[in-house]
Amino acid sequence: MNYSGIPRWIYGLAVVGGLFVLLPLAAMVLKVDWTQFIPLVTSESSLTALGLSLKTSAASTALCLILGIPLAIVLARRPFRGQRFLRAFVLLPLVLPPVVGGIALLYTFGRQGLLGKDLELAGIQIAFSTTAVVLAQTFVALPFLVVSLEGALRTAGNRYEAVAATLGARPTTILRRVTLPMVLPGVASGAVLSFARSLGEFGATLTFAGSLQGVTRTLPLEIYLQRETDPDAAVALSLVLVAVAVIVVGLSYRRPRHATTPVEAAV
Repeated sequence: MNYSGIPRWIYGLAVVGGLFVLLPLAAMVLKVDWTQFIPLVTSESSLTALGLSLKTSAASTALCLILGIPLAIVLARRPFRGQRFLRAFVLLPLVLPPVVGGIALLYTFGRQGLLGKDLELAGIQIAFSTTAVVLAQTFVALPFLVVSLEGALRTAGNRYEAVAATLGARPTTILRRVTLPMVLPGVASGAVLSFARSLGEFGATLTFAGSLQGVTRTLPLEIYLQRETDPDAAVALSLVLVAVAVIVVGLSYRRPRHATTPVEAAV
């Protein structure tokens, strides 16, 4: 007999938890006007918003990788004074209302912001531009990559890196040929989650970038506007966003390939 060690009442609560998520989605599916679904989701404004969302989400995910991988490595591998505070501030966007993040970005990169004044003098305007959308998405999505990768690094440990170092591998070589291949599943999972979070970003984008069609109006903003004028279009577009998010998040749970000899790869 295969004993899983899970009490029966856990299964009951798991079913309730699953239904709590699935029932609202099912209600939305039932509300869709399927006879008009294709025209609703293929209108010019809808396709423009979807294309902009995909483009900016890809850019913000790339930026999350560039900034998040070093952050996660430092937090996981090098204890230092103030580390807890750094981690707390890096993860702060997870608990902050997105609109607060948008206000913070506006007072940093806006025309009268901390950095915005100097950027304005240099002829660079960030607020209420497509760049602002990318920055807003990166601000809220970065913690997902850091959390995922830091956890992978701590789980993997540093024994292979230590062995590679004793064999004469340089730090950059160890990072490139041991550390990153060893935690590649964590990098991939964090990147996918960051992309999904960027795709659904609303509050920070609206506050920092506004809602200019073709420039800053991403799909969540288009859904919000359609909700006021055309509820059927809003429901249809919401279903499209859910479908894309499910596909993207589902990719993060695919079994990745693992490096078999990370130390040998380094030397």
